[in-house]
Amino acid sequence: MLSALLSSFVAILLACAVMLVGWILSKRTTADREKNSPFECGFDPVKSARLPFSLRFFLLAIIFLIFDVEIVLLFPVLASMSSGFDLFLAIGAFSFLLILIVGLFHEWNEGSLSWAQ
Repeated sequence: MLSALLSSFVAILLACAVMLVGWILSKRTTADREKNSPFECGFDPVKSARLPFSLRFFLLAIIFLIFDVEIVLLFPVLASMSSGFDLFLAIGAFSFLLILIVGLFHEWNEGSLSWAQ
């Protein structure tokens, strides 16, 4: 009972300390007005927001995210194969990689991966 009360008190104290440090560090000065202005994708926030933007950038970012998630999904397969070979695991990993490689070749043939035309 006493240890639970003590750990709750320590957790509350730690949370308050982190909030206090964040509040102290977030004080803004007027000298950093340019640094504090919003900046997004190289656009000046003062001008019109209706400027055309290349959709190829977004497509390339989505492709990057897909292959980034691929690595996260394949890591447990490699880790479990180090302990022993499993045929069903190997077939599943191979089919997953085959689908991704076919998608990569489709994007390549479509021309989505060439940045400059």
